[in-house]
Amino acid sequence: MDLSLKIKNLLRILPIFFGIVYTSLSNLSAQTQNNSQNCFKTAADRPELYLKLLKNKNIAVVANQTSLLSDKTHLVDFLVKNNIQIKEIFAPEHGFRGNADAGEHVKNGIDTKTGLPIVSLYGDNKKPKPEQLQGIDLILFDIQDVGARFYTYISTLTYVLEAAAENNIEVMVLDRPNPHDGYIDGPILKEKWTSFVGLHPVPVVYGLTIGEYGKMVNGEKWLKNGIQAKYTIIPMLNYHKKQRYPISEKPSPNLPNDKSVNLYPSLCFFEGTQVSVGRGTDFPFQVFGSPWLKNYHFKFTPKPNFGAKDPFLNGKICHGEDLRNYAEIKDKLDLSFVINAYKNFDKKSKNFFLLPASGKNYWFDTLAGTDELRQQIIEGKSEEEIRNSWKKDLQNFEKIRAKYRIYEN
Repeated sequence: MDLSLKIKNLLRILPIFFGIVYTSLSNLSAQTQNNSQNCFKTAADRPELYLKLLKNKNIAVVANQTSLLSDKTHLVDFLVKNNIQIKEIFAPEHGFRGNADAGEHVKNGIDTKTGLPIVSLYGDNKKPKPEQLQGIDLILFDIQDVGARFYTYISTLTYVLEAAAENNIEVMVLDRPNPHDGYIDGPILKEKWTSFVGLHPVPVVYGLTIGEYGKMVNGEKWLKNGIQAKYTIIPMLNYHKKQRYPISEKPSPNLPNDKSVNLYPSLCFFEGTQVSVGRGTDFPFQVFGSPWLKNYHFKFTPKPNFGAKDPFLNGKICHGEDLRNYAEIKDKLDLSFVINAYKNFDKKSKNFFLLPASGKNYWFDTLAGTDELRQQIIEGKSEEEIRNSWKKDLQNFEKIRAKYRIYEN
């Protein structure tokens, strides 16, 4: 009887015991995973790798509001605190504090916190002038990119590299995550459509961090006259191209969150059409719509706000689609938005594609890097047919991309 009782008690205890063990193992696994994620660091958070390389040099910093350490300290403030000799700050589109509209002229000025001069690299001065680089030993570049060809920070990096090469100055990039890393997609830019929103023969989504991108531009001799700069990448720690890392600060006023950044490469084509992407609303690049779209039930009205002082289709009721709950786009552009919008557009009232100014290309073609995509949409080509037309070019680009990847794909 005693043995039977002991066996019964043991049978009662065993499920409890194994439940405790399972819970402990689960917690350990979760903790290990969290620790692995927490080990990720942007290059800015690895000062042990770059501070010693900046000592006793005259530095110019290319930075904006995204140039933050994990504790939200701005890189410029951190460098000043560590006695790095910063001579000037170069600011890209949207300015040093990131509060200017897209395309807005940004003036030179003074950073009120540090007293350092700020030189705008937008408008008429996209490339640092020799006199602006006089006495500079090294240009430090730290800006959060978005991973789409028409986002202009990679063009700013290109012009910085070019100016540095011409003036025998080193460029150092503190690398940051690409929210569209690990895949490539879209048409390859053709030379005719070269502009500030597309300088190189790369697809819309190119699958490289900004540090890797600069390495490619330099290595492929895509700078003016094939010159090359002395180039250094400070790498991130434990970065993987298939994982998505949170962006510490919005890269521009109209990309306020991860959803807008995720949709940006697919929705930006609309900027060359009569369709709004929500500039002048609280959800830019998370919706699209137009007064001339039919068969759409969501409505919004663009109005002036921070980052969109005079938004496209200002004050007009736009019918379209709300994408705020749309599934995350992980490995390709979503062409269905622009294809379906074209099919449902009242073409009798307006031309879907914004007509070019005299003697200039369609803005849609400039964004796409080719006129083929516009023609394919007009001809009623399916998304699959359009994608098939990119395949060979993407395969050729992948061979180039592979030479410059420094992180696991």
